[in-house]
Amino acid sequence: MKILNMKTQLHLIVLVALFVTQFQSISAQEKPNIIIMMTDDQGYGDIGAHGNPYIKTPQIETLGEQGIEMSHFFSYPNCSASRAALLTGRYPYRAGVTAVTQVDHFMNTSEVTIAEILAENGYKTGIFGKWHLGDNMPMRPIDQGFQETLVHKGGGIGQAAGPKGNTYFNPVLEHNGTPKTYNGYCDDIFTEATLNFIEKNKETPFFAYLATNLPHFPLQVPDRLAEPYRKMGLHEDNALTYGMLASIDYNVGRVLDKLKELGIEENTIVIFLSDNGPRHRRTKNDSYPGRWVANLRGTKTSVYDAGIRVPFYVRWPNEIKPSNKLSNMGAVIDIFPTIIEATKSKLPKDLKVDGKSLLPLWLNGNSEALINRDFYVQMHYGPTPFKYMHFAVRTDKYKLVSPHDFPHGIVHQPTDFVLKNVLNNLELYDVENDPSERINIAKKHPEIVDAMLERYENWFDEVTEERDAKGIQRIFLGTKEQPNVNLSRFDWGGPRVISRFDYGGPRVVEDNQLGYWRVKTLKGIYNVSLDLPEIHKDGFAHLKYNTLHLKLPIKKGQKQIVFKNVEFPEAVGNLHAYVKVERLSSGPHFVDVNRIK
Repeated sequence: MKILNMKTQLHLIVLVALFVTQFQSISAQEKPNIIIMMTDDQGYGDIGAHGNPYIKTPQIETLGEQGIEMSHFFSYPNCSASRAALLTGRYPYRAGVTAVTQVDHFMNTSEVTIAEILAENGYKTGIFGKWHLGDNMPMRPIDQGFQETLVHKGGGIGQAAGPKGNTYFNPVLEHNGTPKTYNGYCDDIFTEATLNFIEKNKETPFFAYLATNLPHFPLQVPDRLAEPYRKMGLHEDNALTYGMLASIDYNVGRVLDKLKELGIEENTIVIFLSDNGPRHRRTKNDSYPGRWVANLRGTKTSVYDAGIRVPFYVRWPNEIKPSNKLSNMGAVIDIFPTIIEATKSKLPKDLKVDGKSLLPLWLNGNSEALINRDFYVQMHYGPTPFKYMHFAVRTDKYKLVSPHDFPHGIVHQPTDFVLKNVLNNLELYDVENDPSERINIAKKHPEIVDAMLERYENWFDEVTEERDAKGIQRIFLGTKEQPNVNLSRFDWGGPRVISRFDYGGPRVVEDNQLGYWRVKTLKGIYNVSLDLPEIHKDGFAHLKYNTLHLKLPIKKGQKQIVFKNVEFPEAVGNLHAYVKVERLSSGPHFVDVNRIK
């Protein structure tokens, strides 16, 4: 055999390299792009095709006409829990998430997200809008697999997470961890950033998570969008809400148009859903009239279906046949395993996923994995879940409900007397024939109640045991990734924070005035700045951490105090920052912790 000369060998190497590069490029292009659009507090009834007499949602409904609508899709009754479930495929209690504020929304950093899996499998990943699973290291979206991020802090623009005075117009947002002021309306800003991300990454597989904060409170929208509904004579809150839904529908259309313009719509999976039902009431005395809820019972934060049944559409032109409406029960925990299967991505070997892949159902109608399944929901406030309090177990046929009119108040261990009363008054509904959950059949079918209750008990013990083993995720201070950390009242914990939700007495403006932050510090020198509450007379500002206790005088009317050159050890503990002008301490609005050495 003749030995090839050097020039021929070089030509062969180049040809092989070109072939491999081209093959890799083709393989990359074969992977579907993923777009998930999640709205905030949009109910099942907030879709024109679901019988709403006031609004039209043609762009959203286009997804169902060109793909699939799942008419019985279920999420959690609050924002953070649903987002944790979507991103991990796991029940939120496993991930550490119980509610929406004051450590209850902190997702444990050990959780593996869709973004992390897809990034490891060659995808570009971006989030635009609402994160609501922790604002500081190691819980930020850039710590959990998202390479491009444009998000607001906390659970909504204008909340205590800050910055002060932020609104839906010209908001301050966090771009890749850095705050910046943007011009325009928030929904348009998030959509524009999504479109730019798609265009930039059109040649490679991408995952874009457009998580608008609309139509969540506060109800802020351009007048031109609300005015048509005012002219209908609707309650002002409904006019504003429907104006926000009009903005959502318009921007969904912009995303679909961009995919068509770039010629990539055929191989892009587009999913649209909401995080929970509408806030049209939280208690019997909190309501604005006329919100269409498609004859479903309950509201946001409720485990009745109006709180958890959400719009769901998916389009994938290459694979999914159009105009297919499915009544199979799907759940927010199913999105993770479905995307993993659709992208042929690899999972960590020991990862426990609770959801079921919907891909066989979408592609060929195979629902075998979804037969006789349970979906478990529980909602309360405070970092400790209590068994039996405000839960639901849902199957295709039946639903077991432990209702509660004020889940925000479930913050203390109920007495045995209360628990016996709860268990004696469980409700059972044949949701297949009674979707409005009006006819309680628990007394007629105690055997069904007992069987579903036992399955719930087993589920509760399993998921809470995993959560308890991990504990509440701590905020990291002094890291290279985030040397300057802003702590807000939104993220503090402690008994006085929990007591604000107690329904044993009247709510007052001064509620929730003191908490502390669960932190992990790196050894170093820090400046700690306190943004003070209103100071009516002279007093002292305090800073405590482990054995450290510093105190500085403050004057009436003072707005800020800085503890300079504070030496923190490498440790874990609770960071206390507070002021004393009388005997009862109160906390700052914000604490900036900056590592300087």
